Amino acid sequence: MAVPDADLEPWISRARELGADPALLDRMTGGNTGAVAVLECGDGPAVGLRVDIDALFIEESTDTGHDPAAEGFRSEVEGTMHACGHDVHMTWGLAVLEAIKESDFAGRLVVFFQPAEETSGGGCPMAKSAFAADLDYLLAVHVGLDHPTGEVVAGIEKPLAMCHVDATIHGRSAHAGKAPEEGANAMHAMGTAIENTYGIPRHSDGMTRVNIGRAEAGTASNVIAERAHMEAEARGETTELMEYMKDRLARTINSAATMHDCQADVEVVSESPRSDSDPELQALVSEVAEGVPGTERVLPAADFGASEDATFLMNRVQRDGGLATYLIVGTDHPDSHHTPKFDVDEASLTHGVDVLSETILELERQHPVAHANTDSVASAANTDTDSVDAGRGA
Repeated sequence: MAVPDADLEPWISRARELGADPALLDRMTGGNTGAVAVLECGDGPAVGLRVDIDALFIEESTDTGHDPAAEGFRSEVEGTMHACGHDVHMTWGLAVLEAIKESDFAGRLVVFFQPAEETSGGGCPMAKSAFAADLDYLLAVHVGLDHPTGEVVAGIEKPLAMCHVDATIHGRSAHAGKAPEEGANAMHAMGTAIENTYGIPRHSDGMTRVNIGRAEAGTASNVIAERAHMEAEARGETTELMEYMKDRLARTINSAATMHDCQADVEVVSESPRSDSDPELQALVSEVAEGVPGTERVLPAADFGASEDATFLMNRVQRDGGLATYLIVGTDHPDSHHTPKFDVDEASLTHGVDVLSETILELERQHPVAHANTDSVASAANTDTDSVDAGRGA
C-alpha cells in the first residue's frame, strides 16, 4: 500500500516550503508518513495507544463565528483541514507520552501516530510493524462522534468492515454525430454500473452498505467517452458481509462494462476488517473514567455505525493474546465531523489526556508481569523503522 513517489512529491514539496525538517522528509519516501514513539519505563506490561493524524480535503470556513477563523488558528493549507478531530488525537498522543514519562509507570508505552485513516491505508502497515508485536493492551481513541464533552464511551460495538474500490472503464472514442456506432461508450457503461450498484441485494445476515461517491467521464459533448473512472466503497457488519458486497460491486461494474462493449479494471485500494472491543478492557476503562475529573457520564459501550482501520491493530493485539478497545472521549462540536466548521470543545483536550493516562497507569497496576519479548521490540525502536508505510492517505 505504498504511495507512489509521483503522488507524494507535491506534498513533500509543500512540507519543505512550510519549513519541515528535511531529514525527516527524506525518510518519507514511499509514503512513510507515520511515526511510532516508544517509552521504556520498566518490565511491566506493554501498552499501545493508537491516534490517527491525517487531515481531510475540505476548505475550512472563514466565518467569524468559527472559532479557528476568529482566533487565528484556521488551517494554513488551503483546501485541507482537520475536520474530524485528528489534531486533537495528536495532542492527546503527545500529552499522554509526557504524562506517563513523569509518572511512576513501570512498563512499555507504544504510541502509534497513524496516517491515512480516512482512506483505511495506514492501519494495516502499523499492525504489521515490529512495534505492534507482543502488546498486552491497546487503546484506540476518537474525539466527539456526537458524544458531548464529559461523556466517555469505554468501547465501540459493531464497527463496519469496509473497502475502498477504484474502477476504470475503458471504451472506444468516436464522433458522436458522424459515427456513434464506432464507439464504445465508457460513460454509458459507467451510468449502468452506478444504477445497478444501488440494486445489489442486501444480506439477511446483517447490515451492508455500498456507495459510489465519485465518478467522471468524457472530454467533449461531441465525443463518445473512451474512459470513465469511479471511486466506490462497500461496507458490512462483518468482514464476511463486506466481502459479499465487494464481490457484488466488482461483478456489477464488470457486467456493465461488458454490456456496453467496454472493459473494466476494478482495484481494491484499501480495506479494514471488523473488530470488537474486549469486555474486560471496556470494564476497566469505565471504572477509571468514572473517577476522572470532568467525566459526567460513562457508557460501557456504544454502536459505532462507521468504519475504522484501527481494527487492524486491534485484531493483531487480540490474536497475540492481548486485549484491545476503541474508546470515545466526547466533545461538544457545533458542526458535524467532516464539515468546514468542525471544531471541538477544548475542555476535551485535558479530559482525554487524563482518561487515557489514568487508564494506562491502572493497566500497569493490575498487570505487574514483565513481557517476554520487550528487548526485541525495544531494539526495533532504536533502528530506522520508526516511520511506517502510510498507504494512500491525505
